[in-house]
Amino acid sequence: MEKLELDPKLPLIQDADLKGKVVLVRVDHNVVKGGEIRDPYRIDATLGTLYNIVERGGRPILMSHVGRPLDKKTGSIAVNDSTSVAPVADYLQRKLHTSFALPAFPAHETRGIEQIDTSINWHIRDLLAHRVGGIYLPNTRWFFGEQSKNAQRESFARQLAGLADVFVNDAFGSWQPHVSTVDVTHYLPSFAGFLMQKELHNLKHVLEPQRPFIAIVAGAKYDTKIGPLNEIYKKVDNMILGGVIYNTFLCAKYGVQIKGVADSDINAAKKLVEMDKTAGKIIELPVLVESDVLGAKQEGKYRKVSIADFKPGNSYGYLLDVAPESFDAPAVAQTIAVARTIFVNAVMGFTPHFTEGSEKLDRTIDKNQTAQKFYGGGDTLQEFKNLSPGLYLAAMDNASYYFFTGGGTVLKAIEEGTPYGLAPVTALMENAGKPPKRV
Repeated sequence: MEKLELDPKLPLIQDADLKGKVVLVRVDHNVVKGGEIRDPYRIDATLGTLYNIVERGGRPILMSHVGRPLDKKTGSIAVNDSTSVAPVADYLQRKLHTSFALPAFPAHETRGIEQIDTSINWHIRDLLAHRVGGIYLPNTRWFFGEQSKNAQRESFARQLAGLADVFVNDAFGSWQPHVSTVDVTHYLPSFAGFLMQKELHNLKHVLEPQRPFIAIVAGAKYDTKIGPLNEIYKKVDNMILGGVIYNTFLCAKYGVQIKGVADSDINAAKKLVEMDKTAGKIIELPVLVESDVLGAKQEGKYRKVSIADFKPGNSYGYLLDVAPESFDAPAVAQTIAVARTIFVNAVMGFTPHFTEGSEKLDRTIDKNQTAQKFYGGGDTLQEFKNLSPGLYLAAMDNASYYFFTGGGTVLKAIEEGTPYGLAPVTALMENAGKPPKRV
């Protein structure tokens, strides 16, 4: 087994006593959209940990979040098939040739699942008797306590801990401080799974990169990435932006109006524009694709526009993609070609209709044979796989590529300057060696 460079205070699954134990495993299997698995990569990445648990005599209970069933404005939780873990359990059953029990608990109309009821005990008996290979709990975000800030939170933590003897966190992509990632560590001996260890090890290469270091970042919203974006900017040698983030930057820099970009975001982007006036790190993609409508490509409704023609006061429709020739522009092509570390958390176009920019980006990056290339984020990986399946498969077996299971987690770690400041990782380290609280 490869020796990974990790903080010695991090408790590791290989040091846990698992024989005959029920092991509660937090995974990030958030790969379901519209009731279907779009890309099983994040599921497959956890199979090593699951195999190790069973091989060492442990009996696994899995849990993951799927989607965002909590409406933050109203506080109501929608429990329905669109955010069910059932497709994930079905996939694991086919992949591992075993059966998974899927407990069902009563759900309140607006509060989701309020408690784990005693019916779970029948499933645990079947698990211990090897009548099922594992248990997969309902979507953690269906539980009222998961994201609560009241007594219900502690109650849910105790209920989860009461199911098992050991907790293993293998959910690198779930960095938010929720009950299933943080609070449960107070009540059970807790350890980092093999995927978590591997991701933390590879984060070191992004946080302490070989230079030149280039980050390619895109997104559908600017406000959610302001903090990480400004911090990444300080650490990189160059940055390329895409999606609405790039549109927002262009509005702030050139004084133009682009459909779909909020004034509040433009104001927020002015800080990045000011920083770049001095440092000049942002490499602009010179040709974009403008569309009159938001959605599918419609003949005669879209065209290419050049940022060289931008003048204050100009108004544009939706800028939904980066034209492929942008990556042939000397400044862009040269920046990517000489980079030694490349981090990509980006889909260039409005998918699934505008995809040429993303495809050209991936192929341009692949031409650089000397750089370490790190991809992060479910949408980024899914688009890579969909647009260039041959290249994606080749990259999976190429040591110069690494695919993180959580792009947002990488951005958060870069923002903080360390992966060990992420709340779930900190929780594992702070509770290591401490006697667990009584459930």
